[in-house]
Amino acid sequence: MPIFEYKGRNEDGMMVTGTQEAADLDALGAALMVSRITPIDIKRKDAGAGAIQIDWFEEKITSLDVMLFSRQMYTLLKAGIPIMRALSGIQSSVGNPKLARVVGQLRISLDAGRELSVAMTEHPKVFDTFYINMIRVGETTGNLDNIFLRLFHHIEFERFMRGQIKAALRYPTFVITAMAIAIVVINVMVIPQFEKVFASLHADLPLITKMLIGFSNFMRNYWFVLIAMIGAAIWSFKAYVGSVDGRSNWDRFKMRIPIAGKIIFKGTMARFARSFALSTRSGLPILSALRLVSQTVENEYISTKIISMSAGIERGETILRMATQTGVFNSLVLQMIAVGEESGSLDDLMQEIADMYQADVEYDVKTLGAQIEPVLIIFLGVLVLILALGVFLPIWDMSSTMLKGG
Repeated sequence: MPIFEYKGRNEDGMMVTGTQEAADLDALGAALMVSRITPIDIKRKDAGAGAIQIDWFEEKITSLDVMLFSRQMYTLLKAGIPIMRALSGIQSSVGNPKLARVVGQLRISLDAGRELSVAMTEHPKVFDTFYINMIRVGETTGNLDNIFLRLFHHIEFERFMRGQIKAALRYPTFVITAMAIAIVVINVMVIPQFEKVFASLHADLPLITKMLIGFSNFMRNYWFVLIAMIGAAIWSFKAYVGSVDGRSNWDRFKMRIPIAGKIIFKGTMARFARSFALSTRSGLPILSALRLVSQTVENEYISTKIISMSAGIERGETILRMATQTGVFNSLVLQMIAVGEESGSLDDLMQEIADMYQADVEYDVKTLGAQIEPVLIIFLGVLVLILALGVFLPIWDMSSTMLKGG
């Protein structure tokens, strides 16, 4: 939609200016009147037919922005403020101009008679399917304010879990990258110097030394081939992961990575359990909740398992039986699901499962350095041993020959 610049006066007679997206001048004028701003001048900012406006420095809408929006909506609706006035207040106070435009468009849609959940579907990059469905449940049950509060806590939890998983992968990624740089430096700068020494002495080199020199020569003389191979491998990997089966296999493999894999798995299960608890507490039937949650776990393999659970439950199977068949829940979680299903408090038990997994993730991340350090030390030791043998074996052989000859 086009962007317009406007000038107007608010209720107090103060001059206000701003920019906002709207379908046309009339739509923007109506939106301003709803905001109790009397428009004085409105003009199109991106003048020129077919003009393309790209702002490379425009602030993006992050999950933090949506989280704060949810909290503000809860506070305002809980205080009894009508939704149009609540959106107007948020639009005028939000610090992100792009989010302000989205809120303005929501107001325009509401003013045209649409429901909030329907208006949000026009902004899929801001409000995901889970968020919109929760809003729809809140509109149906008349509990929209509490839904916004639950969404606030849900997004806060999602941000926390993503941060924990990133922290789990940051340290090993840094160490592996440093080792790769060290290998490149050794092959490009160090080994060629020893090669010159060995060549001047006409020494008969051991196999490991010949392999090191051969790889060094390949890296220096055919670096473009090496880069092309790496580029092709990255492209092939992205193409594979882009497919449905490839994505599922990769997500399954990530959970089997030593040390970091268990953190990724626990984080995914915590996200599933908390999302499921939120859905059922908000009034969604179990089948609808499972299908909705399958879209939020951000793991294609687990998502497939959740969908298979919903299909089995639809056939009349128990939740416990289908959870057992997935093979992704441990015995403790299965026991809690059994208790929750029998007592009718499955949402509370799923919340406890989420809290349990969250505590495990926090502990694993805190102890990650101690867990991964022995593995990295062994890997580094093997690398140093190969380099030492490749470089010093010829020197030792030549020294032994000279001593015998002497």
